[in-house]
Amino acid sequence: MISFLFIVNRALSSSSNTAATLTGKKMSAAGPRPLVLCGPSGSGKSTLLKRLFADFPNTFGFSISHTTRKPRQGEEHAVHYYFVERPEMEAAIAGNEFIETAEFSGNLYGTSKAAVREIQAQGRVCILDIEQKGVEQIRRTDLNPILIFNNPPSIEELERRLRLRGSETEESLRKRLNAAQVELDYGLTEGNFHKIINNVDIDVAYQEFRDFVVKELTEQANQGVPVILN
Repeated sequence: MISFLFIVNRALSSSSNTAATLTGKKMSAAGPRPLVLCGPSGSGKSTLLKRLFADFPNTFGFSISHTTRKPRQGEEHAVHYYFVERPEMEAAIAGNEFIETAEFSGNLYGTSKAAVREIQAQGRVCILDIEQKGVEQIRRTDLNPILIFNNPPSIEELERRLRLRGSETEESLRKRLNAAQVELDYGLTEGNFHKIINNVDIDVAYQEFRDFVVKELTEQANQGVPVILN
């Protein structure tokens, strides 16, 4: 997996000037700005993104993250995550193959440069589903992402949703809820995001999310950025 990432990164780095390029910690890309959706686990991000992809099947590309955790039931490699061993991911991080990384509950998570470049090479809007520290790291690149925070109804509702999954131990649940509170504090701080979606009613939340994204992409299209909304 890591050798594949290395090869893809090098190949795309040598492509034409219209392709995405990376230099050190800075990244510049032709085409629409990436879309970042941040929010605690269980806040409803997956539902929002699933509906957005259904409405605009040709517009967006989902950046698949890497993780060292084991797959949950029903999860597939290269579909939900790239599941890799910790030594492999640590080596890739040391080789500057990732835009952002974070450690949660003893597992590493990250967005590789190759994953983002692959979407950009297709001329699509790259969607990144990342957490707070990842947002802070991406803000330091020249990706100029659109930043959206998905705010759940309450921390109690978040706990209820996580328990319904049946995939958490009490210890891991506590860690997730503690991390969620930190994310909520960060997400609701003025200036950290371009848009906050208060996800109480999923239908209302999705319409607000969709309208904001369409408005942002329409503005880019009016500025001459190639954007296809269909």
